[in-house]
Amino acid sequence: MTETVTVMVVRILRWLVGAVCVLALWVGAGPITPAWAADLKLTNIDLAPCDQADPGAQPGPNSDPRRSGVTRTAGASCFVLSGEVNNPGRKTVYDTDVYARILDASGEPVLQNRTRVGSIGDVDSGVHPFALRLAVPAGTPGPFEVSNPRARGFGAPVRTRAGDDDELLPLEQQVVDVEDPGASF
Repeated sequence: MTETVTVMVVRILRWLVGAVCVLALWVGAGPITPAWAADLKLTNIDLAPCDQADPGAQPGPNSDPRRSGVTRTAGASCFVLSGEVNNPGRKTVYDTDVYARILDASGEPVLQNRTRVGSIGDVDSGVHPFALRLAVPAGTPGPFEVSNPRARGFGAPVRTRAGDDDELLPLEQQVVDVEDPGASF
């Protein structure tokens, strides 16, 4: 009988220690704010070929020293999906992704097995322009139709943020160089 009582006391003590640990972790974590998803409306959607001056267009070898070694991705053409995003709320929507179905002339999806076309980052309250580069398989018959465009973000950041000291990829650096030739990182 004393063994049964001892076993029960040990079980109760284990449960109490576990409960205290969980409570300590919960109190130590502080207030946790859920990152609720927010749907945003996209308007004035346009899909057009990239401008030849855009580093993302990657037209092939160039005499411009900033673009040396940058060549067209095999089997892909650069397009820009642009438009306006409307955040009707009062708060910023973070880590916003854009979704759309892009169909070719025969009604087939241009981007197979996915509707997420890219990220536009944080969207403040109001109407703001956006643009995304897309790699469309070369030889895809146009004209293209963009259907069901939408954006979805969160009430709080959900992705790791890049710092000012983070290194840029070569294409990102070329974009910065084109936008601000005097910038150095």
